[in-house]
Amino acid sequence: MTTPAAPSASPGDVVRLVAVQDTALSIDEVVAALDHPAAGGVDLFIGRVRDHDGGQEVGALEYTAHPGALAALHEVAAEVAAEFDVEALAVVHRTGALEVGDLAVVLGTAAAHRGVAFDATRALIDRLKARVPIWKHQRYADGSDSWVGTP
Repeated sequence: MTTPAAPSASPGDVVRLVAVQDTALSIDEVVAALDHPAAGGVDLFIGRVRDHDGGQEVGALEYTAHPGALAALHEVAAEVAAEFDVEALAVVHRTGALEVGDLAVVLGTAAAHRGVAFDATRALIDRLKARVPIWKHQRYADGSDSWVGTP
């Protein structure tokens, strides 16, 4: 299931792109959403599926989103945009089956100065991980599995 990105109400909106989707993520789409003439610093975070976790070899995983995940992601994005002096903010999270190396989340911020962009991006990913109900089901090379990030 793909949840379409939320359209901006006007070109001046800070929160430019928010989506939860079951199709491959585009770094270019996120970078384009962060374009702003006043932004001297653009910070991007790319989360990928790694080949290990907790000392075990990861073969694949699947992300599952609660029906309220998109609303929670909007809330987190709006909160970060209000708290930090950023010109633009974008965040896209993947759901469904992913393999090692696939992109799981792409997000970023654009601000007049790099320090603000760094801080806002860190706040965005940390709050997403803590509050947005998207859960990871990891499958390990030894045949075992585990759920990560579930309540």
